[in-house]
Amino acid sequence: MQAVVSKSAGKADIVLNGRFDFNTHRDFRSAYEPLIGDDEVRAVSVDFAAVDYLDSSALGMLLMLRDKLGGVGKEITLTGVQGNVKQVLDIANFGKLFQIY
Repeated sequence: MQAVVSKSAGKADIVLNGRFDFNTHRDFRSAYEPLIGDDEVRAVSVDFAAVDYLDSSALGMLLMLRDKLGGVGKEITLTGVQGNVKQVLDIANFGKLFQIY
């Protein structure tokens, strides 16, 4: 998986590409950690449009993202959710924890 971060107007977008699983935890963490202390960023969007697979460890990474960014008052949304990824997030009731589009 690749994670590309772009920032503009107080918002950061993390665009994911490929399989989101345990093997990608370092890449994902490296993408979002700089955003935690960035005072200019008030909202973070994680784009799943190019993700075709995620497993339970990816769900855990999303929960960690929520805890870390939520702890400093940043809003998080999940976008581009479709197909198998949408099914996994629905089964895990992530719609109650995240804004999903």
